[in-house]
Amino acid sequence: MTRRTHCETSGDPEAHRPVTPRRSRHSHRPQAAHPSRPHRETRMPAPWEYTLYIPHDPRAVGICRRALRDILTVHHLPALIEPAELLASELLGNAIRHTDGPAALKLRQSGPSFRLGAWDTDPTPPTTTQPHGETGRGLHLVDAYADDWGWFQVNGTAGKYVWCELKAVPF
Repeated sequence: MTRRTHCETSGDPEAHRPVTPRRSRHSHRPQAAHPSRPHRETRMPAPWEYTLYIPHDPRAVGICRRALRDILTVHHLPALIEPAELLASELLGNAIRHTDGPAALKLRQSGPSFRLGAWDTDPTPPTTTQPHGETGRGLHLVDAYADDWGWFQVNGTAGKYVWCELKAVPF
């Protein structure tokens, strides 16, 4: 598995949205091979997106985790709950810890990809540091758990958006 970390400067978080193929209304559904085992068509759910705006308050991270758990449960993605909660906690924790303004958690599922990201008011690029004590592990965890991650500045000086992706397979 190849991971890439990069800086995008477009300022548009939707610029890199994967294209979801559309099925024709007249597509043929194959017949079941055996009457006791009916064919189950595998269809990706419709894309969805949520944005949770939070104040500069460390308690907001826990509130976002609970909302994230509910959203993933409603959209039938229980396998993503634990890794997504960890990643959201790290990204939002960094946004609260290293900035003075509000933040936001953005969640988007499209096709086989689930993307979560945190926006904050500081345009300074995120950096990895050597872990010491209880600090410095955030982006190392993001790199270890996410299938892909990156960041970009939002509209020049309006902050940054740090994102990561997980494969989304509904049950």
